[in-house]
Amino acid sequence: MIKDLPKNVVKDIAIAVALEKESVESKIWYVYLINLKSIPIENVLITSKGYGEKDGLPVKTSTLRHMIPVVESNSFKLIEPIDEQTFGLNNEYWLSYYIGKDIYDKKFIFLPESIVEMNFTKLPVINKVGVMIL
Repeated sequence: MIKDLPKNVVKDIAIAVALEKESVESKIWYVYLINLKSIPIENVLITSKGYGEKDGLPVKTSTLRHMIPVVESNSFKLIEPIDEQTFGLNNEYWLSYYIGKDIYDKKFIFLPESIVEMNFTKLPVINKVGVMIL
């Protein structure tokens, strides 16, 4: 039964969208996984997708899957580039990983129009500016 499963709570793990490079013509954005734990996480699987409405019509992006064997303690890994045109959608990242034999998972959702300069913060470990969900 699902009630019998352990409640493995995800802590000290973040997904962040960082402004990588800016020019007159465009901005380049990347999505990162940040491990703020003092131990590594292993067998990391991340699925990403966007969904919502644009011009009153439902919009859905492709679902992408990313596998990262290990994310060391107090480090980060690049997940994917992200297009500014998707900032008006819900951008969902579903994370699963192992610590030893225990599995953890959590869904991170950047709501529409939440990736804006007003929400920027200095991202730990990466030392860039962006928006982070912890």
